[in-house]
Amino acid sequence: MKDKITIYDIAKKLNITAATVSRALNNNPKISESTRKKVLAMADEMHYEQNKLALALKSGKSNTVGVVVPFIDRNFFSSIIRGIEEELYPKGYHVIICQSQEDEQKELKNFNALLNAQIDGLMVSVSKNTKNFDHFDHVLKKKVPVIFFDRKVDMKGVSTVTLDDYKAGYEATKHLIVNGAKRIAHLSGDWALDIYQRRMAGYKQALVDHNIDCPEGYVVKGQSDIGAGKKAVKKLMKLDPLPDAIFSASDFAALGAIQQLKEMGMRVPEDVKVVGFSNEPFTKFMEVPITTVDQSPMEMGMMAAKVFLEQVKNTSVPIEKNVVIAPKLKIRKSSL
Repeated sequence: MKDKITIYDIAKKLNITAATVSRALNNNPKISESTRKKVLAMADEMHYEQNKLALALKSGKSNTVGVVVPFIDRNFFSSIIRGIEEELYPKGYHVIICQSQEDEQKELKNFNALLNAQIDGLMVSVSKNTKNFDHFDHVLKKKVPVIFFDRKVDMKGVSTVTLDDYKAGYEATKHLIVNGAKRIAHLSGDWALDIYQRRMAGYKQALVDHNIDCPEGYVVKGQSDIGAGKKAVKKLMKLDPLPDAIFSASDFAALGAIQQLKEMGMRVPEDVKVVGFSNEPFTKFMEVPITTVDQSPMEMGMMAAKVFLEQVKNTSVPIEKNVVIAPKLKIRKSSL
């Protein structure tokens, strides 16, 4: 295997010092334009690659940003990553992506790996199983800017970009009421995450404001998946009176709910109206397209990147921004 080309190899070829080669590669103004061109041409000819980590250690800037999400293969998080990249790439930054898979220890290991890579900033959506936040303090002590998106932790010196989940829950429930629903059930996600608590709070306030009761058993807590939606409907259909509408805090749970309702001979929206959450791609291609809350993930990602750029531009002044994105209700047949 051929040894990696170094600045000493280039220096030997051109009969100049390694220090001159280094200065030329880093556009040092002390080096003449003719020498710089010769060095760059030889570096290209010899397929020389600069050690990015060494440069980062020397300059204190790597032009890389770490992004940690629970899962990469979820449309919501992949769209956020796309938004971050579209905002940062034109500014010369590269993105390193990690996933925690909802595991606190994996999240911690991701943080350590990213810090070792000399990242200039960290953007993270917190694992639902993270209970100890010491690794966030460790990042902040390293003077690395941290921006939370979607899922956050209340910490000083940290910026956040989130959806107004309370308003989203309120508007989704109000929409069902306006369309004639009087007995509205709620499929909630894991209460360890405050996003689901806020969505449920919005749901309950909408009921209060419109003088609608929430009988015991109408709020079902579960995972945000198809199976949880099916289980929830089996419970709800044993209640008296039966719900005539369901607001689900997840599109996947909403899909499971619709499938179970159909198996039980119930019609959507004639017997039970359904609203989901997230605007997953499948929602508009269903036999009965699902009304859902659009979380604007691309916008969320781009905004998180903009907050980071503002933070690194003004290093002398600590920035703590709390950006809240307004939800958008995508109205389709399932709730009309």
